[in-house]
Amino acid sequence: MDTFTPDPRRWWALGALVASMLTLGFDMTILNVALPTMAADLGATTGEQQWMADAYVVVFAALMLPAGLLGDRFGRRRMLVVGLGIFLAASLLGALADDVNWVVAARALMGVGGALVTPLALSVLPSLFGADERAKAVGIISAGSALGLPLGPIMGGWLLNHFWWGSVFLINVPMAAIGILACVLLLPETRDPSSPKVDTVSTALTATGLGALIYAIIEAPSRGWTDALVLGMLAASVVLLTALVLRERRQSRPMLDMSLLGHRGFLFNTLAATLVMFILSGLLFVLPPYLQAVLGNDALGTGVRLLPMMGGLLVATRLAPLVVTRFGARATVSTGLVVLAFAAFLGSRTTTDSGYGFTATWLSITGLGFGLSLIPAMNGALGTLPRDRAGSGSGLLTTLRQVGGAIGIALLGSLLASVFRDRLDVTGLPAQAADTAGDSVIAAHLVAQKTGSADLLASANSAYVHGMGVILLVCGAAALVAALLAAVFLPATPKTEATATTPDMAPEPADA
Repeated sequence: MDTFTPDPRRWWALGALVASMLTLGFDMTILNVALPTMAADLGATTGEQQWMADAYVVVFAALMLPAGLLGDRFGRRRMLVVGLGIFLAASLLGALADDVNWVVAARALMGVGGALVTPLALSVLPSLFGADERAKAVGIISAGSALGLPLGPIMGGWLLNHFWWGSVFLINVPMAAIGILACVLLLPETRDPSSPKVDTVSTALTATGLGALIYAIIEAPSRGWTDALVLGMLAASVVLLTALVLRERRQSRPMLDMSLLGHRGFLFNTLAATLVMFILSGLLFVLPPYLQAVLGNDALGTGVRLLPMMGGLLVATRLAPLVVTRFGARATVSTGLVVLAFAAFLGSRTTTDSGYGFTATWLSITGLGFGLSLIPAMNGALGTLPRDRAGSGSGLLTTLRQVGGAIGIALLGSLLASVFRDRLDVTGLPAQAADTAGDSVIAAHLVAQKTGSADLLASANSAYVHGMGVILLVCGAAALVAALLAAVFLPATPKTEATATTPDMAPEPADA
């Protein structure tokens, strides 16, 4: 067995990877704060806002596994640089866009870049660090990505207060450029030629199947669930995703190893993590319009007021390993989901007169529930896998989490749009103005300002808060179901390692 010699520039190289992951991390939340402003400037409906958020997530989820395999075969540093280059170009496109469709296209292209960067940033670590340093390196890169979550809303709010909405895309350009330069100068090239080949058919089935499903969910509130196009897209998604599963089950070395779901611990931990992402993504979509439109905060104030959720999440990241060590992973995941359900049910009691203090309280509890459930669920999913399947298992886990996030934005956003439109009182408005007001709470506020209608303004705020309460009730019910499943079906594990990922997540490089 060869003696491992750590790269002397490894910590500088880790800095390059952290810069790359930080860029992706705050991009995940920076857009949520910008959406209300973009909706007002571009005249975007709720459905179009959902596409601006979901275009990135759908493409990311569909391409992450094949992107990782491309890095294994053609060079991880090369593909990292390509991914950051695509992300940079797409960010420029988004900053210059003056139409909703171009923004959606830019977000989809950013998803391509993100899909290349995320798995490869972890997979180069084994070539840089020995076993004694690798866990620390993984922790640092994970912290860098997590740090982007609270930074995104604050940075996005500051940019929107001083510049136009395109600045939330433009900020990615220097960050990605620094990442590219650092990767070129500091990262060694690594490959794993023995990895499975990229299956273009499976990739196409994943992208089209998810795209059809998300399209149907987003369009249903305006077209109706019985609309021919919506039903056709739902049927197409079922056919395409079924074909994907059948194809992958027949492959000797599948790109998406569905047989891993036969491991009970992996299946139910993955289900818990996916449901948590479903709730988190949906909440981050519906909260900024409430904070900005209903409570009247500016963009920076909106970003700052999301911090209690991020604060609760960061507290839970430190607390979860200690709780797991004391009570076991099953008890921790179940408890975290119950805490999440309690926060959602508490939040559903929000009214237009509640004020921010009440909101900050349930947001803090929400973040705590997220962390207590998500971290040990991910640990537990990976911990049940054999060493030789840890790489494919982590890829499947991350893909399903992203799918959960995309569906959360689509389903919860569509439910909110439907409830808001039904609840909004547009009595006395011209037909066109009434139709525009029903598009979103932002649109209703703009119509109210133009018409001078205080009644429409009050109705819009009341309808949105009611819709948000319905969303929170759904989230609470989903969290309770997940808690019950976790308590009944998760394996009883008295102790789990604190780290969320291990060195075995990525295959060892063939060359350094």
